[in-house]
Amino acid sequence: MDERTQKTLFTGDGADSWTDAAEARDKGRDLRDYIPHEAHTYFTVQTDRPTVRDYMEATNEGRDEHLLPIRIERMRQSPFAFFRGTAGLMAYDLSHEPVTGLHAQLCGDAHASNFGLFGGRLGSIVIDVNDFDETVRGPWEWDVKRLAASLILAGRQNDIDDRTCARAARHAARAYRRAVRRVSATPFLEAWRNFADESVISRTKADALADDYARALRKAARNTSERVADRWTARDDGQWTFTEDPPIRTRISPEDETDVVDALRRYTATLPPAKRPLSARYRAHDVVHRIVGTGSVGLRSYLVLLQGNGSEALVLQLKQAQRSLLAPYVPETAPTHNGQRIVEGIRIMQADSDSWLGWTNIGDRDYMVRQFRNHKADIDPARLTAKNLDDYGRLTGALLARAHCRTIDSRTLWAYLARGKHFDRAIAAHATSYAAQVETDYAEFLALVQDGELPVNNA
Repeated sequence: MDERTQKTLFTGDGADSWTDAAEARDKGRDLRDYIPHEAHTYFTVQTDRPTVRDYMEATNEGRDEHLLPIRIERMRQSPFAFFRGTAGLMAYDLSHEPVTGLHAQLCGDAHASNFGLFGGRLGSIVIDVNDFDETVRGPWEWDVKRLAASLILAGRQNDIDDRTCARAARHAARAYRRAVRRVSATPFLEAWRNFADESVISRTKADALADDYARALRKAARNTSERVADRWTARDDGQWTFTEDPPIRTRISPEDETDVVDALRRYTATLPPAKRPLSARYRAHDVVHRIVGTGSVGLRSYLVLLQGNGSEALVLQLKQAQRSLLAPYVPETAPTHNGQRIVEGIRIMQADSDSWLGWTNIGDRDYMVRQFRNHKADIDPARLTAKNLDDYGRLTGALLARAHCRTIDSRTLWAYLARGKHFDRAIAAHATSYAAQVETDYAEFLALVQDGELPVNNA
């Protein structure tokens, strides 16, 4: 086979096409000369930066107004909670900072609480990045910096001193680098199949988290559709329905319920063909609206109770999907359907994922569909001790790197990150200064609440 034929068997863009290993590493080393590690240190507030008021007003648009007080209440619990609801504000800030130009599929909101356990396609429980509402293709540095800043804020919420918080951020960056190095030396197929189970604790030297992980694993094992049905449903005269828990779980009109069930029927076309015969064996019994998350409060989210074999329950969630908050700052490469954007982001970043993922529409609104409470559990970073926060930084840094390396040439990225102690320190310094900005923004946010500029429930 001649050289031209060899190079054109498979074609793609960037990490999706064959590149000689030496060429890939040379590119990374050249990038390090152009954007040195120290360039990631500094955070500077732009003069035209949106105010907190502007940001909140813009992101409140299109949400159910009667639910906005719940969004505000959840965000005002702490600077870390506020940070979790302002991914778009940080995206604006990051868009003005130096980047290498290497793009990966991003989580888009890679804060420390967006990692956790869930059930994979064959029922195994894995740990990985697990929230993709903002996923887009963009600069890998953005996810790393958001993770590092979140570790500072989570640690401060638990009264951990700044030096220890900064160490957790620094070790997250170091774990990210080391994971990239491992992937860069691994055969492509082996790296692609790799997913994270409980062995990741020892591989990332996060042994202090062993007990936290074991508790989360026990919770994940119990967190199933059957348990949701046991706790949140009732049977009466042959009718199987959700119970209400206002304002979190509420009934909807018969017309809206019909629209949701119709949308669920259309969703089955987005499942893998092998999954469609299984989906046809379930019958919809009931639908409720349920509030979820922090940044998602006010968007529409429905739970559908499905019956399978006998008393078997399957609970699916239809969650409204809006344009990514990062979209204004990256090239438009995602599908125009935002449910599809999220699902494709999940499928490509997670080595193992929920087999019920898909998308649909209700009117002019996009939705993603997934299994609800699919063995989900997490380790709350805001409740960790100082030692455990450090280990959690290493764990999440490594998990983020594994996810990024599915859509970026790890050899180029590793060549850029090699001998990267200055990179680790730069990320920690950036995280510390950005956490200070978040606390300033949070104070402005509280003042808006106090002055009645943002809706709150004073009952």
